[in-house]
Amino acid sequence: MSVAVERRVAAGRFGTWIARLGVLTLAGSVLWSCAGQAAANDVARSSASRAGGSAAEAGQAASALNAFGFDLYRTTASAAGNEVFSPVSIELALAMARAGAAGATASEMDSVMHAAYGSGNGNGLNSLDQALAGLSGSYPNPLGSQQTVRLHVANAPFAQRGYSLKQPYLDTLAGRFDAGLRLADFADDPTGSCKLINDWIRDQTEDRIPKLLDGLDPLTRLVLANAIYMKAPWQAAFWPEGTKDSPFTRLDGTQVTVPTMSLSLASATYASGPGWQAAELGYVGGSLAMTLILPDDLPTFEKKLDATLFDHITGALRHTSGELTLPRFKTETRIDLNQTLATMGMPSAFDAARADFSGITDQERLFISKVVHQANISVDEKGTEASAATVVVIAVATSPPDLVTFHVDRPFVFAVRDRSTGAILFLGRIVDPSA
Repeated sequence: MSVAVERRVAAGRFGTWIARLGVLTLAGSVLWSCAGQAAANDVARSSASRAGGSAAEAGQAASALNAFGFDLYRTTASAAGNEVFSPVSIELALAMARAGAAGATASEMDSVMHAAYGSGNGNGLNSLDQALAGLSGSYPNPLGSQQTVRLHVANAPFAQRGYSLKQPYLDTLAGRFDAGLRLADFADDPTGSCKLINDWIRDQTEDRIPKLLDGLDPLTRLVLANAIYMKAPWQAAFWPEGTKDSPFTRLDGTQVTVPTMSLSLASATYASGPGWQAAELGYVGGSLAMTLILPDDLPTFEKKLDATLFDHITGALRHTSGELTLPRFKTETRIDLNQTLATMGMPSAFDAARADFSGITDQERLFISKVVHQANISVDEKGTEASAATVVVIAVATSPPDLVTFHVDRPFVFAVRDRSTGAILFLGRIVDPSA
């Protein structure tokens, strides 16, 4: 089998997996060479070439990713609100940090990520990333015309200019994540550095995420960013004239009228089980799909939803006849994941006193100061457009100052002065603030 054919087979196999992640994942990749797309002031610090991938490693990473995704879903799901996030984006960004972790920090990250990073080399995610890369392209639809699936993932590390990073770590970023180093000046220009990263994410997500970071601390030394974009038409599009306003019952029992699309189930697959029904709609090319699960009671079902149950549901899907209706929808979620990830089992990474990222640098002790994720999705009669981005902000672990108590709760003196000359402009005392 030729290399090209072998890669296409791998993409097909694991395209099926990513299709089944449906709303939870909605991600893929056309691997974007960060070094190749670097701006004039960006510098690639490693000459390491990207490692090859294997179908077996990609499958192992996919299983770990699923388990992590459903753990995160159960941890963050809100009883009342819509939600969307990308396990692929979050896992890849965390994996770039894990590449420099050691000791308990590394062990905790492996546990939370279900060892998706592997035993230190990260080639599972690298293999999966490359398998997903083959999913973009033009495909025939049932009418015989060509339609395009656009799907890519990009990884980019942004480091403090002049900061010393270990060569093995840089080689891992280049060889496992196709990520050449970019330079920023967090210390002297945190605002400009924040804009640089936000602009990169905006470009990678086709303007769907124009601003992920609100600001950066001057103590930031490294920001690990991932961005995902997807746009895919349905294999069998909904008939626009068939969309009509229909009632939708919310969790509290109240109803709202929403535009609802309809399609023959002959264009989908269907399954049912105790307390649930499911259907899956394919996108052109057949590798990507959206899985829809309709529980009898959502909160009860979510408590037991994990990768094993999801695999059972998708494995039961079969072609049948009937009708499928689906409301048009779009939603967006932005979450700060520090507390969530710590609660899931990796607190050391966020603890300035305990974090061990000695694989990144010997110059200073580092910790993860922030993990921010944003995702959005739009679904209509034509297909689906979605994007996601994740940043892992790594900063200097400084010792916290001693806390001082100063309660002004008794008579006091005050002075208003010119600090440059020392001249006191106003001087007085307060013995009864209520007077």
